[in-house]
Amino acid sequence: MKQSYFGLLLALLLPLLGLAQSAPGITRINPTNWWVGMKNPSLQLLVYGPQAGTLTYTITYPGVKLVKVNTVENPNYAFLDLTIAPTAKPGKVQIIGKKGTQTISQTWELRARDNTPKGQGVTAADLIYLAMPDRFANGDPANDKFADLADPNMDRANPFYRHGGDLQGAARRIGYLKELGVTAVWFTPVLENNQPLTNEGGTMRSAYHGYGFTDQYNVDRRLGGNAAYKAYVQQAHAAGLKVVQDAVYNHVGQNHWILKDMPMKSWLHQWPTYTNTSYRQQPITDPHAAQIDKKVTLDGWFVPFLPDLNQQNPYVANYLIENAIWSVENFGVDAWRIDTYMYNDQPFMNRCNAALLAEYPRIHIFGESSVNNVVDQSYYVKNKIDFPFKSNQPGGLDFVLESAVLGALKDVGKPEATSWDGGPQRVYQALAQDAVYQDPTKLVTFLDNHDHNRYLSEVGDDLDKFKMGLTWLLTTRGIPSMYYGTEILMKNFKDPSDAEVRKDFPGGWPGDKEDKFTAAGRSARENEAFDFVKKLATYRRDHKTLHSGRLMQYLPEKGIYVYFRYDATGTVMVATNAIDKPAALPTARFSERMSGFTKARNVLTGETLSSLATLQLPAKTAVVLELLK
Repeated sequence: MKQSYFGLLLALLLPLLGLAQSAPGITRINPTNWWVGMKNPSLQLLVYGPQAGTLTYTITYPGVKLVKVNTVENPNYAFLDLTIAPTAKPGKVQIIGKKGTQTISQTWELRARDNTPKGQGVTAADLIYLAMPDRFANGDPANDKFADLADPNMDRANPFYRHGGDLQGAARRIGYLKELGVTAVWFTPVLENNQPLTNEGGTMRSAYHGYGFTDQYNVDRRLGGNAAYKAYVQQAHAAGLKVVQDAVYNHVGQNHWILKDMPMKSWLHQWPTYTNTSYRQQPITDPHAAQIDKKVTLDGWFVPFLPDLNQQNPYVANYLIENAIWSVENFGVDAWRIDTYMYNDQPFMNRCNAALLAEYPRIHIFGESSVNNVVDQSYYVKNKIDFPFKSNQPGGLDFVLESAVLGALKDVGKPEATSWDGGPQRVYQALAQDAVYQDPTKLVTFLDNHDHNRYLSEVGDDLDKFKMGLTWLLTTRGIPSMYYGTEILMKNFKDPSDAEVRKDFPGGWPGDKEDKFTAAGRSARENEAFDFVKKLATYRRDHKTLHSGRLMQYLPEKGIYVYFRYDATGTVMVATNAIDKPAALPTARFSERMSGFTKARNVLTGETLSSLATLQLPAKTAVVLELLK
């Protein structure tokens, strides 16, 4: 591990030790373009090229003012501070650099903003579908691999290599998602990952997952490039689907173009010897924590081949923030999921979140902070706890509720289901602590994802438990997210590798023996699962009470857990029997919410109940009732 780190570090620092002496030039400007009419008039351009930092710069364009030229350790970089006046017009801006008798002119574009949807946000009214593009569907076999990329491999027989899925293939499955009741799509990162194969535990693996960025301004060619992504977003919007972009601020891939010739040593977190993060969240919120433990958590590298960005460096911070805004404006995405949120510099995250929300007030931002308790989870979102640091993140992924649901489902049908802390009591207790959040309805809930065991395997391949957990997911508070293939009973554990939970969606590739995008290609059991999700997701989508009504829950008794979603337009009752035999449930205890209602419709079966005095609950079942007067 140390050898790998020092080899990378040497490669990163060599350009700073032997500074290039070639003729000045400009080969790259980031952001690649900008727009007139943005709310923040300030912009910092990264200008790169041989001796670009030694040039004297001028810009003569109405409404664009060059405020300052910043030079850094590496003379191949200049950072230009601009202000763009509200009166500026779209057009080609000439950035002029001079050195002695040499004059260099580089064109950079200011564009007009369009009225296409962007930054719409996701809310509790949505159901997010998480898919890994490389493993979902292949629409263009011609872009499966490229000989000039660091990883030229594509082999569906190898679980650790790229498989050829792309955005064109995903676009062809938009109708499938609409049928299922999905309203938003979240892809694991689509940006360029021009990474070599990495040796992980003796196995060579590709970066098909997308979390090792090598250029934030280009979508990976193997997914179709920028044009395919923009087209996908437009098609999704036309179909009524929103798009969530997966962002990574904490680290980049070891092959990132900037790391081949870094602006300065402090672009990354540097250590005397390789230092990995401890993956421990406790030192961040612990009032008794040692500073070194906090520093290791935050500044240690996630893994040796994902160099850790130093967001306290103002140039790094500006680069990341401007790219976030550029991505929303350029591609038109609606929400922002942030990878490894807790490992980022939190003041930087507040600044970045604020910048996005200033331009797109409706955008939803939810980060991944994989913690095991409500206090630590609340630290990374808007909360009501007197922490020294106050986060402004609107939402976050609800790992605490995921753990509670899975634990409860493992108890279903066992004596633990009726115990003091077991069964559905676990779910009740997690939700009972919602008072720490400013708005718990903005948390994104889930049952599994690309880093966890698949949901069906977690519940022992038990279809009753499968339905129960999905009923909770789709009827309780929060914004539900479902991992691709859950609806067709895809399963597996992470052991022996993550690849086991990232298998190809059957039918996504030409020539697949089975096409589970169609009812005809699914087994009877798979169709039962698909139809269950479809019915509940569609009802949820179409009934404001269920997705946005208030939540009232009752203490579980004898393995029976009851809660209500209610508003001025209606009331929905969810009653769960977590024991292995049918149960009769007298409803007098719930009069606070049931008073005035005389009958109900079973949302999942369509059956009408003419009396509500006592409900008959089948074993291991969650019943969803629309109460009627």
